[in-house]
Amino acid sequence: MDSFNFFKGYGKVNDNLEDQSPKPKSPNRKPLVAAISLFAVLFLTLTIAATLGALIHSSNSESPKPQSAPSVTNAAAESIRTVCNVTRFPASCFSSISSSFQNPSDPESILKLSIQVALNELSNLSSSLRTLASTSNGPALADCKDQIDDAMEAAPGGKVLTDSKISDIQTWISAASTDQETCVDGLEEMESSVTGEVKKKMLRSKEYISNSLAIVANIRDLLQRFNMPLH
Repeated sequence: MDSFNFFKGYGKVNDNLEDQSPKPKSPNRKPLVAAISLFAVLFLTLTIAATLGALIHSSNSESPKPQSAPSVTNAAAESIRTVCNVTRFPASCFSSISSSFQNPSDPESILKLSIQVALNELSNLSSSLRTLASTSNGPALADCKDQIDDAMEAAPGGKVLTDSKISDIQTWISAASTDQETCVDGLEEMESSVTGEVKKKMLRSKEYISNSLAIVANIRDLLQRFNMPLH
């Protein structure tokens, strides 16, 4: 009986000893939280870097914006405006000559540019008449085109502006203006259906021819204003 109690008591002691043994600690979560936070920061950093890289690449890959064409200098603009003020159409005179960006500074160079502008517009008119002639009113428009071509071929050349050259320029400009009027008269006599369209196409060239004629008619006075002699 005593032996039985002894072993029974021993069992309780063992139970108490087992209950007093240290229990395993729960894992510490702080390193895990820190790792997750670090990963989130790295992911956010990479995302921002990738976005910025895409924006920079997109900006660099865009085609460069065309640079605006250089404008004439202030001195050239003032010279062109002074010369163009003697014409009937100063606005078209100034815009057509200043768009050449050659910065003319004297009446002689401005006159040459004015004549070149008129020739270019006559060439455009000739091309338009050729196109119209291929569709309707062929003979009448062909005559018009020939007259405009004759006016271009008769344009005076030379680089030196003399009294004789001034006379040649005046003769040519007057003839070019007459050729245009003859062209329109012919279309009206034939009751062409494109007469109105041809007149509209001639408006600009007629203005440019008129501008050149006014400049050459006043060239001597203009040269005096600029304190320049006639060759």
